[in-house]
Amino acid sequence: MGWLFLSLAIGGAVFFLEMVKVDKHMLGLAVEESRSFTVEFDQASVGQMAILKQKADEFLKGNFIVLELYDEHKQQILREVGQGEEAIEQKLEQYAQSFPLENSTYHKNFWIDGKLFMQLLLPLQDNSGELIGYFEGVYQVDAETLRNIQTDIIRTLLLVVAVILITTIVLYPIIISLNRGLIKLTSDLVKSNITLMDVLGSAIAKRDSDTGSHNYRVTIYAVRLAETLGLSSVQIRKLIAGAFLHDVGKIGISDNILLKPGKLSDEEFSLMRNHVLLGVDIISKSEWLAGAREVVEFHHEKFDGSGYMKGLKCAEIPLNARIFAIVDVFDALTSKRPYKEPFGFEEAMDILQRDSGSHFDPELLLAFSGIAYSLYQEASHAGDSTLEALLNQLVRKHFF
Repeated sequence: MGWLFLSLAIGGAVFFLEMVKVDKHMLGLAVEESRSFTVEFDQASVGQMAILKQKADEFLKGNFIVLELYDEHKQQILREVGQGEEAIEQKLEQYAQSFPLENSTYHKNFWIDGKLFMQLLLPLQDNSGELIGYFEGVYQVDAETLRNIQTDIIRTLLLVVAVILITTIVLYPIIISLNRGLIKLTSDLVKSNITLMDVLGSAIAKRDSDTGSHNYRVTIYAVRLAETLGLSSVQIRKLIAGAFLHDVGKIGISDNILLKPGKLSDEEFSLMRNHVLLGVDIISKSEWLAGAREVVEFHHEKFDGSGYMKGLKCAEIPLNARIFAIVDVFDALTSKRPYKEPFGFEEAMDILQRDSGSHFDPELLLAFSGIAYSLYQEASHAGDSTLEALLNQLVRKHFF
């Protein structure tokens, strides 16, 4: 594509320059040939028009097919057309030119019936430099000259294309090597960022449940649900970041509250809710983590508007947050925690269905219900190494 673009761009520029050269060359040929007649006109007088006419007929046996002479007042005094050229001359009538200013030469090129013509108009001066009239003629480029022009242009364009192709072939491996290096560096950077998210998220999860498995499971559940819904990889990458870091704000919550086995008091619950604001503040320090904000800030909102921190409802809640709310609660219900034993699959799904339309988006919950059992079988009792392998497959799919 680069070779093709450069060939078209540079080839077009070269073609334009070559046409300018051709135009100057043709003009030079036409002006040079016209001199043999304009000298005669300079030496003659109006009374010698018969002689000029005779010389004009001889002149038109060359490359000029039409000849017109005008006096200094722009009045025509002679007009001759080469034998058999009347049809061409009639077609050229529509391209009449204005008279030039003194000491100026005007010309135009025309393609007619596959032949190249130049209409030439130039002022005539005597030996003292005084304007004595105007010469107008139609110069036909002969077939051999035209072939030579076309051959030269084609040869030049082919040479340009060949040079660009050779240059492209030489540079291509270098560019590919540099590009691969850049891709590797970018890939390593992305992997490092993902690893940092994983480490940070797992560290927070272990404060809450003594294991990082929760983060792995909710991320797997969330991505599989997003894939079922047909979300793009761009959206899923944000969801993965949000799932890793959804509770990152809990790093600022006291263990007395975070690890309390019983029900929290109203004051304690108010302090616990602040983990959302703390999480938003933490990820706001990194532009790369900006995509996680939808989940971090809104995963405790409820579909009916009774959640926190902003009381959003329905479609006001970002889609990724609505997805994550379902899988987060599902995993919490089916997992062992310090303060409870795990619920069975059927019981957990009954609880989710009970809160459909209040806590959860009904359409998303319906989609999750179709894949929930297979996800439960696959991940709920899997060890950390298995969960990590499953999650790595999803990360590679959507990040790389």
